[in-house]
Amino acid sequence: MRLLLVRHGVTSETGRALTGRLPGVALSDMGRLDAAVVADRLSRRPIVAAYTSPIRRCRETARIVAGPHRLIPVTDRRAIEVDYGTWSGRKLADLNRLKAWGRLMAAPSRFRFPEGETLGEVQARAVEAVEEVAARHGTDEVLLVSHADVIRVLLCHYLGMPLDLIHRLNVAPCSLSVIDLAAEGTVHVPVVNQVFGPPEAS
Repeated sequence: MRLLLVRHGVTSETGRALTGRLPGVALSDMGRLDAAVVADRLSRRPIVAAYTSPIRRCRETARIVAGPHRLIPVTDRRAIEVDYGTWSGRKLADLNRLKAWGRLMAAPSRFRFPEGETLGEVQARAVEAVEEVAARHGTDEVLLVSHADVIRVLLCHYLGMPLDLIHRLNVAPCSLSVIDLAAEGTVHVPVVNQVFGPPEAS
């Protein structure tokens, strides 16, 4: 299976706050435009199925990107955003000043978000979802729209990187990463954080 991992587009809170699982946060106009660019660039790919986090910004992005393929994205809760616990909704500028933020940056594999998840728990559920999709789709090409940290923990797993190196990976809004999973168990990661420009001229 070839898994096309796309991060959702930007919202009014992207880069300002740790939105997490808070409800009702929609794509901004720029987020919808960027998703349309991704839809255009992937429109000729042989995508046979689309999956998405249940969070609104992902569902909106998935509908746009899957549109040219006439696919209805299937929600998989295991692709949901990290449970950031009591940090959800807080401004990033405020979080950056916390001692706990320093611990997160220094040793992310050993950090639990206050009243929330660890990245190891996120990785376990996300990998489980991907492995089930791979078993279901064989050699197909499949879209999954999720969140930056979820995509980064998946990349860590399939690249064989320790979670403590997760902050070396950048996953920009509406970027594409690709993971190839062969039936015999071999893994190839040919693309990480590809960001598309304007739509290609037809």
